[in-house]
Amino acid sequence: MNPKNYRFETLQVHAGLRPDTETGARGVTICPTAAYRFRNCDHAARLFELSEAGNIYTRLQNPTTTAYEERIAALYGAVGALAVSSGMSAILLTVLSLARSGDNIVASPYLYGGTYNQFRISLRNLGIDPYPAARYEVTATAAQIAEQYDPEKGNFQDVSLAGRIMSRRIMGKASFMELQDSEGRIQVYISRDDICPEENKDLYNIVFKKLLDIGDFVGIKGFVFRTQMGEISVHAQEITVLSKSLKPLPVVKYKDGVAYDGFNDPELRYRQRYVDLVVNDGVKDIFMKRAAVIKTMRTALDEAGYTEVETPILQSIPGGASARPFITHHNSLDIDLYLRIATELYLKRLIVGGFEGVYEIGKNFRNEGMDRTHNPEFTCMELYVQYKDYNWMMSFTEQLLERICIAVNGTCESVVDGKTINFKAPYRRLPILDAIKEKTGYDLNGKSEDEIRTICKDLNLEIDETMGKGKLIDEIFGEFCEGTFIQPTFIIDYPVEMSPLTKMHRSKPGLTERFELMINGKEVANAYSELNDPIDQEERFKEQLRLSEKGDDEAMFIDQDFLRALQFGMPPTSGIGIGIDRLVMLMTGQTTIQEVLLFPQMRPEKTVKKDTADKYVALGIDEAWVPALHKAGYLTTDTLVDANPNKLRQELCEMNKKYKLELQNPTAEEVEAWIAGAAK
Repeated sequence: MNPKNYRFETLQVHAGLRPDTETGARGVTICPTAAYRFRNCDHAARLFELSEAGNIYTRLQNPTTTAYEERIAALYGAVGALAVSSGMSAILLTVLSLARSGDNIVASPYLYGGTYNQFRISLRNLGIDPYPAARYEVTATAAQIAEQYDPEKGNFQDVSLAGRIMSRRIMGKASFMELQDSEGRIQVYISRDDICPEENKDLYNIVFKKLLDIGDFVGIKGFVFRTQMGEISVHAQEITVLSKSLKPLPVVKYKDGVAYDGFNDPELRYRQRYVDLVVNDGVKDIFMKRAAVIKTMRTALDEAGYTEVETPILQSIPGGASARPFITHHNSLDIDLYLRIATELYLKRLIVGGFEGVYEIGKNFRNEGMDRTHNPEFTCMELYVQYKDYNWMMSFTEQLLERICIAVNGTCESVVDGKTINFKAPYRRLPILDAIKEKTGYDLNGKSEDEIRTICKDLNLEIDETMGKGKLIDEIFGEFCEGTFIQPTFIIDYPVEMSPLTKMHRSKPGLTERFELMINGKEVANAYSELNDPIDQEERFKEQLRLSEKGDDEAMFIDQDFLRALQFGMPPTSGIGIGIDRLVMLMTGQTTIQEVLLFPQMRPEKTVKKDTADKYVALGIDEAWVPALHKAGYLTTDTLVDANPNKLRQELCEMNKKYKLELQNPTAEEVEAWIAGAAK
């Protein structure tokens, strides 16, 4: 039979295959690819340079490749065909075919096969800059189109939008893609003949279909319509490449509100928040609500007539709270400075200076532990108002939080971990000693430090001698009371030992006019009727100094300049500090502080330490054995110290056999000598 008369299915089976001269059978020769071992990098380099004779890894020029090329050529009626042996070869041929005379081809050390440069060269040879500098005019967003499009009005018939490609469905001459901008996602319909009205179809056939991918930024101009399935879409008339993405985005699929193949690992999400924001629905909403919390708070404070100010972050004395500070050194002044732990003392100086009310929303830093509700840097709002007391501040605070919750959630309620929290004012007011008595049965009123220490032991609390009376009470409250207050509750009237900056209670000896706002088991705000007696304040500071001398590294420093400011006179004042991060957690229903911080503090990324070959050679180990030792888990020479000689020798012998390394197996004595050398 004439091969020209073969049907296509027959050609798929027989094309290009010569019949056996004796049997007439047609078959494909199977020729295995060979892999060869190099002694070292220099040996490999000499072989590839052809400066030394020997075998190198190759899939070229064997009978299997030849037969394949002949079959493909025969199948399509071509004179010949070229088979490439690897992705690297394919990339090289593509680049060479697109490059012009005089072009430079550069291979990046960071991307396999020079992929980065392929894109740059390919796109630019088509007249497209993958990273254009020109402004791109955006006239509508995905959210605006989804909310406002009306087919009867015929609006959005000339729109321009831009964003990332999040998915593609290529169907010959037409395709669909999903575009994500800053406000949402929208479907885009792309027709080859619409974006390429002229004879040249490269923009669709090459750029869109082959060179663009998920994660790339593009601009789309066209008109809005509804598909036959009723989905609002943009019919593209122009497409512009705005930025090429070199790393692929994780593809998160959603069906019926459920995410599949999600980017869920917390450590990766926090380290690569830029990816988390792009691919995970709802993450960006958390930070938009955070912005709304701060905006609403700032608006309320401004409307009340209070002035926003900025105070030093680097301080010579960290004051305003009991906490361990971060220390740094100023080279020019040759002094140690501290990152502020609170803004309190500087804001009070401004009250002395005559401001009616001042507030600051800024970062504080405390060199303490990290957990679900603590980060070493956190955002705090502190407010100080003259001629007010802590009773007024409680009323102001509950009204402020109610307003914030309505602004963020549209209601007075927020759901956190399955618990509904109601921010509707007023909130319960409960003295701290009454709370402790309510939860433990112990009445601490009038108790001495030694008596409270005995009670702590009875309650099986871990305490030490550095803890004063205030710390002991705080330990009891933290262990047995704090976590029980889910609904907003003002814990009031703290003992003086717990409140070194607070005015003494006007009617309860030994107590102060202080409150902490507890919500969902955590402190969200701390407030006082501020101490304005400079003599009393100095005595409180001295007591803190005594605690410091006992070993309490969170005790306050004596700020002599602040004492001097008080001596010039400070009017009766009420002040409060509100933790913004914890407040945002409550408003957004999050249970970990890392979820409401764009870039939470993380441990350094783990890197695997691996010794170079020369360190092994120094122990008398043949360099050829180093890859095997690494594969066996002995990444550094130090790890050999604790190795069992018999086990190690057995592992190496098994690898020598399994991977056909063709090495001389080490003797038991040699392995023992290696281990002995590593132990020196």
